[in-house]
This record gives sequence, C-alpha cells and structure tokens, in this order.
Amino acid sequence: MNDYVSALLVDVQGKNPAEPEFHQAVQEVAESLALVLDRHPEYRHSRVLERIIEPERVILFRVPWVDDKGEVQINRGFRIEMNSAIGPYKGGLRFHPSVNLGILKFLAFEQVFKNSLTTLPMGGGKGGSDFDPKGKSDNEVMRFCQSFMSELFRHIGPNTDVPAGDIGVGGREIGFLFGQYKRLRNEFTGVLTGKGLNWGGSLIRPEATGYGCVYFAQEMLGTRKETLEGKVCLVSGSGNVAQYTVEKLLDLGGKPVTLSDSSGSIFDEAGIDREKLSFVMDLKNVRRGRIKEYAEKYQSAVYTETDPRLDHNPLWDHKAQCAFPSATQNEINGKDAANLLRQGVYVIGEGANMPATVEAVNQFVDAGILYGPGKAANAGGVAVSGLEMAQNSMRYGWTRKEVDNRLQLIMSSIHEACVGTADRFGVPGNYVDGANIAGFLKVADAMMDQGVV
Repeated sequence: MNDYVSALLVDVQGKNPAEPEFHQAVQEVAESLALVLDRHPEYRHSRVLERIIEPERVILFRVPWVDDKGEVQINRGFRIEMNSAIGPYKGGLRFHPSVNLGILKFLAFEQVFKNSLTTLPMGGGKGGSDFDPKGKSDNEVMRFCQSFMSELFRHIGPNTDVPAGDIGVGGREIGFLFGQYKRLRNEFTGVLTGKGLNWGGSLIRPEATGYGCVYFAQEMLGTRKETLEGKVCLVSGSGNVAQYTVEKLLDLGGKPVTLSDSSGSIFDEAGIDREKLSFVMDLKNVRRGRIKEYAEKYQSAVYTETDPRLDHNPLWDHKAQCAFPSATQNEINGKDAANLLRQGVYVIGEGANMPATVEAVNQFVDAGILYGPGKAANAGGVAVSGLEMAQNSMRYGWTRKEVDNRLQLIMSSIHEACVGTADRFGVPGNYVDGANIAGFLKVADAMMDQGVV
C-alpha cells in the first residue's frame, strides 16, 4: 500500500468512526486505485477520490408510525446521496434492523462504481431504515412506508434520485412507497424502480440481479473455454437474488445444491430442481416461512441451524466448482474462503454486496480463481433498474426478450471492461482491480470536467 493510500485510509477512519463496513469498502477500492493515481497524478491533485468518498448529501430523519395495537413506533430513515457526476442518484432502499449510517455509506460508495460499470447514466446512492418488515402485517408495513415516504419524497425525483428495492424492500413495499409519493406530489412518474408491471415496472427486473450474476459467471468461465453445464453450485440466501440465481443456473445446466436464511441453511446433494425452486419461492415470497421447511419436505436435504459460536459457515464447506454468495455483506470470512478453495471452488460470483471479508478476497485473488466482485457481478439489478427508467421516460415497455438481451449485453460489457482494464494496468485476470479502476475512471473524468463541486 503506498503512502498516499495509507494516509487516505487513516483520514477516512478518523472522520467516520464506528463504520467498519465503510472503511472496508473504501480500503478495497483505494488499494486498487493506487495503480491509477500513480499513473494519473491529476486525479490526486484534484482530490477526486476524497470527493467520491465524501457523500454529496446525507439525509437522516425519524419515521413515526402506528402498529396494529395502536402503539406508536419510531424508526430511523436514511438516504445517502453519494455521487451524481454521471447521472441522478440511483440505489436501493434497505429495511432491516442492522441498517445504520456506516452500512448505507458503504453500500452507496459501492453503488457509485457499480452504476458506472453498467454503461448507463446513473449516479450512486443508498437508503433505508432500521425497520424490520419481518413479522409485520401488510397494514403495518403500509403505514410505515407511508410515513417513510412522507419525508423522503421531498428529496427524490426522476431526474434527482431514483430509489429501488433492496433487502426487506420487495414489490409490496415499493407499491406502498410509490402510492404515497404519487399522493404527495400529485404526479405519476418513474421515481422508483422495481414497480409492478401494471404501473410502470419492467419485465426481468425481479430476476435481474440473480440472472446478471450468473451471466457474469458464464462470461468468466468463457475466458477458460468452459460453461456452467454440469457444475455444482453453492448459493447462499433464499430471497430474490438467490432464487433467480438458482433459476438461471438451471437454465444454463448448473446444479445448485444450497440455500439459506438467517436461521440456517440446507444442503441438497440431489440438486435444487425447478419443482423445489417453486416450493422455495412460495415459501419465501408468499408464506414468508423459514428455509428449514425445505428439509422437512424434501428428504434429500440436510438442514444445519445457524450457530453463532462457529468460526465458519458450513454452507461454504461442500464440494463444488462455483459459489454465489447472495445473502449479505461479510458472509464469507477467511476460514470460509479456505474451505471453498479446499473443496474445489474456482468460480465465485457475488450476488450480494461485499459478501467477502478483506481476508477472503485476498485468498481468492492470490489463488487466481475466477472471482467476480459484487460491483461487477451483481450490477444486473441496477442495470435493469436503469432500463426501467428508460422505459418510463419513453412511456413504453419492452418485451421480456428485449430486456433480457439488453441485460446479457450489459453484463458482457461489464466483463469486457473489467478484463480490459486489468490488462491495461498490468494485473491481468484480477477482476477486483479491473472493476474498481474501470468504475472509477468514468466517474473521475466526469468530475474533472464539472469542476470542484
């Protein structure tokens, strides 16, 4: 690590105490960019990276709402408007008890580079609340969403900031949020993405992150003249990203064998086929049950309960060739990484944002495996959000095939940018450096053109 980067990280940690996820995200990007900043001192002179690290705007507000018992509840709402150099702020809303300022800043920072890689004109942002929709009635979720949007609406708009869904924010929540925005602003506009198909949504949007991650893995395998056909795949999570990762793996001949939620994980050596996937989708999307029920229904599956005392996740300790972490940040630690490599995994596509710790990432890069970092591999979700924005602007909807073709083209372009940039900066095959540098250059050049703002 050069002196400039070291000093930068010390400054970031001093200014942003108790935000370890944000420190981690900045460190990963800054270490990659040492290659660029040495070659292009004009970026350092203009302090472009320092400006990207500092959000353009941070909005923090209270969200009071009334539960079904008539009791007043209070949550915190956030929106981090990180960078708008190449387009309006774009990034999801996350409703989860773990949400805090540091986690949202890390997500918004990552979003800047991810959105840049998509080739679409979108800046980076992120938001959400420490509200937990799990166990709440539809009416409680509606009242919370309406209260949340009653403050957020004054800060967003189709040409300013366009939120989407993330963990805890699916079609139900987007509907309630959009309805309240429309009521408050008296306008029907593409201010949110992930909308219902009958009111401005795009085909393939729910599937996009999972599909895109698998397309990216297929592109990486193509560099070795291989495909996903017949490969055993470990998938974590059981929400939107995991479900559609499994679906696309099945389309391309892969054999997914694991899924998980916060309570535990299942390992199905026989493989998760379309019938089993349909059961999981009903379990999670309709009945909102726990993944343990999968093992109760299918005898081929083994359920392992989450044990916080363990220093590793058993899900990552099965023989396989591919892994798709699709749950949450830092779900793969150093011990998990070692287990994955020992079990024969040589393709990793990150469906979640920053699911691997620094120690794990270093092991993957040192091993020379095909490792697709989240800002590249899971960019399909925000890419189709950008396509939804385009369709809203035209008042026109594309067919499923048109959107899927565009998604495949975007993921191929992202892969090409990562590989080409890594080659150009002397680190061939390093998708981490390739993604970070390619994403940075587009934003940095736009910022240089626009002056010190």
